[in-house]
Amino acid sequence: MNKGCFTSVVIFVVIVLIGAGGLMYYLWSEENTDPVSFRGKNAEISTILDKSVATGSVQPRKEIQIKPQVSGIIKELYVEAGDTVTEGDLIAKVQVIPDMISLSNAENRADRALISMENAQLDYDRNEALLEQGVIAPAEFQGFQTALNNAIEELETAEDNLQIVKEGVSKKSGSATLTLVRSTINGMILDVPVKEGNSVIETNNFNEGTTIASVADMEDLMFLGNIDESEVEKLKNGMELIVTIGAVEGRSFNAELEYISPKGVDLNGAIQFEIKAAMNLDEGEFIRAGYSANADVVLDKVEDVLTISESVVQYRKSGESFVEKWSEGEWVETDVVLGLSDGIHVEVTSGVSEGDSLKLWNQPIKI
Repeated sequence: MNKGCFTSVVIFVVIVLIGAGGLMYYLWSEENTDPVSFRGKNAEISTILDKSVATGSVQPRKEIQIKPQVSGIIKELYVEAGDTVTEGDLIAKVQVIPDMISLSNAENRADRALISMENAQLDYDRNEALLEQGVIAPAEFQGFQTALNNAIEELETAEDNLQIVKEGVSKKSGSATLTLVRSTINGMILDVPVKEGNSVIETNNFNEGTTIASVADMEDLMFLGNIDESEVEKLKNGMELIVTIGAVEGRSFNAELEYISPKGVDLNGAIQFEIKAAMNLDEGEFIRAGYSANADVVLDKVEDVLTISESVVQYRKSGESFVEKWSEGEWVETDVVLGLSDGIHVEVTSGVSEGDSLKLWNQPIKI
């Protein structure tokens, strides 16, 4: 046998010996591997909620935008965000900057009314002397008196109109003035978007006007959110909502569903329906407007029932459900009848009792 053949034989023998050694080690390790066992989880009394999640925010039900009745410049501000006001409280004072065309028309009207009044006064004085002399009858003189009264009234109206254009207030109005902006409801000032010196535009048929302040009743809050179209048909007015606010840790709030939009809108490629729910707050409790929040819509609820973990439930090909219950030192298959589930725990109506240890079949352990 030459040297090359001898080397090949040696290599072959070494490979065979290594393979045989590896096989023997595998068989030995399998024989000495710890046996597989399973954890158990007990059945217990609990509450099951079937719920859907809606995202949204907390908003006041009544939020009013306070706008001026005259255009001009903010001369004084009497409130700031966070102040509490009642209906009629002063918000701001507006200094009127009259429109030149309106001012010119008002001045012309006042001048014409003065001329008419002076002419009516002359006619009245002239005919009053004739009445005293018996030249004209009282009935004829009555016409001149009426004309004078009308002229005086027109002059007063024109002067009031001129004063309104100039100053936003008339002599007849007394304490009432368009330049003083007042709150129209009781509530809290949420925002004052203008500052002293800012120009503001009056609200009218053609312009919604400049907002001077936002006022809201912070004791009447609601959850305003959206829910997916796949869940909306499960909802109905009066359902309970559990609202959690990210900024308020460790606290949840109850709410009652009171509105479901009849029309969905496309939000980021998904059809969403708006919902509103009245928040139930404790007396004196304060929640800031605009907090983002999530609401669990309680679709169904069972309290103080026997529950088991979904992870212990197994299913046969026929669809029947069963669990493996620890009994006399071994796991025994037991048929169960299930009820309401929240995806983590499920109600069980028969098959197991409180405290039974049930096999977590998908969590094997070595012992």
